[in-house]
Amino acid sequence: MSTFRGTPARRSLDLARRFGDHQREWFAGVRRRVEAGEPLAVINATAPQEIFRTLDIPYVVAQWWSALAAAKQKAPQYLGHLRELGYEAEQEGYTALGFGSFFEDDPDTAPWGGLPAPTFLHAVTHGDAMHKLFEAWARHTGAECLLIEQSNSWRGDVEPDWWARSHDGWEELIETDRLDLMTDELQALVHHLELRTGRRWSETRFGEVMRLVNEQEEWYARTRDLIAAARPAPVSIADTMPSTMIPQWHRGTEWGRDAARLLHDGVADRVAAGEAACPDERIRLMWIGVGLWFNMGFYESFAESHGAVFVWSMYLGLAADGYIRYFDRGRDPMRALAARFVTMVDELRGPTWSSQWHLKEALGHSVDGVVSLGRLS
Repeated sequence: MSTFRGTPARRSLDLARRFGDHQREWFAGVRRRVEAGEPLAVINATAPQEIFRTLDIPYVVAQWWSALAAAKQKAPQYLGHLRELGYEAEQEGYTALGFGSFFEDDPDTAPWGGLPAPTFLHAVTHGDAMHKLFEAWARHTGAECLLIEQSNSWRGDVEPDWWARSHDGWEELIETDRLDLMTDELQALVHHLELRTGRRWSETRFGEVMRLVNEQEEWYARTRDLIAAARPAPVSIADTMPSTMIPQWHRGTEWGRDAARLLHDGVADRVAAGEAACPDERIRLMWIGVGLWFNMGFYESFAESHGAVFVWSMYLGLAADGYIRYFDRGRDPMRALAARFVTMVDELRGPTWSSQWHLKEALGHSVDGVVSLGRLS
């Protein structure tokens, strides 16, 4: 087992700590609800949490739990559990940590007391590895596995500036058959969860959840633009990654929306005051890949040695461009939700989708170099 231990970051904002405290309190509440007999869903990041929010089914996002486990230096142990069982732990490792945590045999050392056994495991799968991972996870935990297959885009003429149309012109941007299929699958998921839990779907509640999500992501777009325009950079991704990721798992709540506004206002205050994440900024960098949650101090080491600051990551970037889906003028909010998720993997690493977007973001942030970790999930 590796003995390497990462170092924490010294952040410019206090929000990551405040949001982390909220998350700890929220998770304790989830544990209490599950102990009282409520179902628990563990959901992949590229799956529609908004459905579970609307039905008030407690849920944990697998990637958040994996990030927490990595930050607690548990990754070698948890991935080791999977290797002992004969699984290829490196496949979909950002998600597999959650599966590996099921075999934690010491609740006193498990992150925040450990992840309760799930009732449902839900993912929109985008490959065989993700599909098999969730099936194996379900076999070992006894959870019900609810999978939706993500369709692939067959267009050879993807709009090179899709982000300019995805918020309001998603119906024209995305193939009709893809939207039809995902919408039908989401409606079937709602029906199944109603039957399994006895909860009842509310279109009014769903509309409110979707409205709050759009408002939250609008604040992220403003924050992204502030950072892109500011010289020097007011914050680095050591601030924005956790301060974006935690509230994202509370999408559809007033707390999530307000947390996004707090991030914006904190960044705006630093811009107005001329404060810098790296006072000796000489190089601006872009991070493509999942966050190094086990070693957030890595990002600051570049500032100290080279005057380099990481100004961009997918967490704030995708929040700004990939999540907003307006559904006014009589449009179906469920179809808008389908539009949010059917192209998410395309946007992150699909041909043309991701390359054009990464180029746009690099130019907008005036980056001098790009560091890529490889696969994004």
